[in-house]
Amino acid sequence: MTSSPTSTSRTNVAAVGTALAAGLVFGLGLTISGMINPAKVLGFLDLFGAWDPTLAFVMGGAVLVTLPGFRLLRRRGAPVFSQMFRFPTRSDIDPRLVGGSALFGVGWGLAGFCPGPALAALGAGIGGAALSGSGVTAVAVFVAAMLAGLAVPRLLPTGGPRTTSPAPTRQDG
Repeated sequence: MTSSPTSTSRTNVAAVGTALAAGLVFGLGLTISGMINPAKVLGFLDLFGAWDPTLAFVMGGAVLVTLPGFRLLRRRGAPVFSQMFRFPTRSDIDPRLVGGSALFGVGWGLAGFCPGPALAALGAGIGGAALSGSGVTAVAVFVAAMLAGLAVPRLLPTGGPRTTSPAPTRQDG
């Protein structure tokens, strides 16, 4: 069965709308939990100072909600707006992974932001307490640097294919 251009367009609009709604819920959760405040993250990373365990509770709550969701998700044959799931299939550790992880960790520890909270803080027009400069300007600079950092690996040689493939699906149902 082929779909018409109109139904494909409606599906794309629904997919983008659903992704936008999910992003807004995620950003709202980050905002309500206070995770768009880099001081919270830096407080969590300060194990030998004034340690703030708030981030651990937020992550634990997220895992408790997500685990049953992933169990239900894996029972589906395909996502709602696509023909197949695309989960990462590589499990090896290579220098690119180690380097990228280290760079992420150093940036997270210096700025107190990772991508989701930075975008939520920028959208909310707040944040940047741990960064120099005015809050919004500092967050905007962080997001611009983050986007540039996302673009750089696309310019580097890959050293081999990094692919995703469909997740194994259950044949019995």
